[in-house]
Amino acid sequence: MELRHVRYLLAVAEHGNFTRAAEDLHVSQPTLSQQIKQLERTMRVQLLDRTGRTVRLTDAGEAYVHYARRALQDLAAAERAVLDVQDLTRGGLRLAMTPTFTAYLIGPLVARFHTHHPAIVLDVREMTQDRIEAELLAGDLDLGIAFSGPHLPGIGATSLFAEDLSLVVSTGHPLADRAQSLPVSDLAECPLALLRGDFATRGHIDTYLTEHAVRPLISVEANSITALTEIVERTFLATVLPAAVTVDHRDLQVIHLDPPLPSRTVTLLRRESAYQSAAACAFTDLAHHWADANPTPENLAGEGAPQFDHRTDVDSVLPHPLRYPLGCACR
Repeated sequence: MELRHVRYLLAVAEHGNFTRAAEDLHVSQPTLSQQIKQLERTMRVQLLDRTGRTVRLTDAGEAYVHYARRALQDLAAAERAVLDVQDLTRGGLRLAMTPTFTAYLIGPLVARFHTHHPAIVLDVREMTQDRIEAELLAGDLDLGIAFSGPHLPGIGATSLFAEDLSLVVSTGHPLADRAQSLPVSDLAECPLALLRGDFATRGHIDTYLTEHAVRPLISVEANSITALTEIVERTFLATVLPAAVTVDHRDLQVIHLDPPLPSRTVTLLRRESAYQSAAACAFTDLAHHWADANPTPENLAGEGAPQFDHRTDVDSVLPHPLRYPLGCACR
């Protein structure tokens, strides 16, 4: 048995079809079929049920694939470990986060990380929280930034900071000059532009509105924070976003709601018991030190707040020397 046999079986199990699996693997269908039969002869058991319209795993195949996937994940981690070095002079980090963090958090964190470790190649992705957790479990991501539980079994989470959501409007909006907080009941008459329903932030907002018996007037739904801020800046629509998003937008203004939306705990996610590369450990420590220096993300540009921007001496806030042995334990 060779590794390609295992990869071939997993491809057929995923696609439920030899033709599509062969196309995905860039091999001919007869070759794929022959290799699977060879694996079955080696295992002395039938792994695939080929009698239906789609190819399915047998009970033995299900049992085998469960461990085969884990084995391939561990082998991929082993390959990354070989390429990883103690002083972080090469390597990569696969990082994902939910959309709100791309608007105010990823820039500062990546800037600091790249300043300290310019040789590490960062693969940064934006996706929903359920997909982040699924890809962490599949071994396709190293770290994720999302919100506190409940999480899928096998996902480990450490807290970073509390995030607050507020009403956000343009400076030309009729509500912009409001000196006091806005009663949540008034949102029933305030046209909104919100994230789509498959995002965690939207679910948090919907729960809040339902608890206060508010039926919102939703005029726009988007899957991008950038789209929402652009729309709100140019219309009389309001949105609900973290106040930190407005730091770099002079044409946006925060209006606090009464009662306020419950705070959410921002967490750093990883797969439990998985190999943590030196790059992942370095980013984990950096994220925690950033959160300690900025207990509320609005402080990023606030006067008198702990400043930690690209001009800051990174060595003054990060552990030194910043070296991590292979397989190091993260904070």
